[in-house]
Amino acid sequence: MTRWCSPLDESVFEALKNYDSPTLSNAIELFDVRARDEGYLSHQVRCMFPDLGVMVGYAATATMRARGKPTGDSRSAWAHVREVPAPRVMVVQDLDEPPGHGALWGEVQASTFTALGCVGAVTDGCVRDLAEAHAIGFQFYAQSVGVSHGYARIESVGEPVTVGGQTVAPGDLIHADQHGVLLIPTEIAAELPAAADRLIAAEQEFIRWVRSGDFDPDLLAERRSTLQEAMHTKLAPSKIP
Repeated sequence: MTRWCSPLDESVFEALKNYDSPTLSNAIELFDVRARDEGYLSHQVRCMFPDLGVMVGYAATATMRARGKPTGDSRSAWAHVREVPAPRVMVVQDLDEPPGHGALWGEVQASTFTALGCVGAVTDGCVRDLAEAHAIGFQFYAQSVGVSHGYARIESVGEPVTVGGQTVAPGDLIHADQHGVLLIPTEIAAELPAAADRLIAAEQEFIRWVRSGDFDPDLLAERRSTLQEAMHTKLAPSKIP
């Protein structure tokens, strides 16, 4: 446990891994806990290893730079990351302008942070050593791929950062896959799987009808309206039918 959050039961993490991020994004909307255009990173931060599947973990945060020789001792995120409940995801804001001049993340960092209980890193900067990181199963979500680390060093740790247009605080719950990176509100995390199942059932019923011999274009507006109603009927926590 940290000062930011109480860890969820492991079964919740395993359940969340069964859904893609668009489905969970839709399910979050049912609880009306945030605006529909918030809570996810921009498309510039992309998944480097889609075949590794879904990543779920608590955010540990840092900022970094790679331009210019450091004028003081470089900071380390090793102590901070251990304060955050496992599984952990490092979320790092690149302060260079433009970001991505040098890679903080490569084989050495991926290996080190795997040993520290991290399952991946999210950054608006660049990463490298893709084959090596992939081989150990460490996820990279980044804006670009780079050749050099430059003078990569950590500037700050344990404070809110802004990556992909989204503020991420230590202890935030991250869900990410081939589509991108989503923040899961912890207060509804345990109830999202049931809500997601409800949405999947409604969508699949509509899709089956569209693909069937019973499809009637004259009924399309009515059927679509029924689907939209199912997808936008608000739920309160613990009120999932």
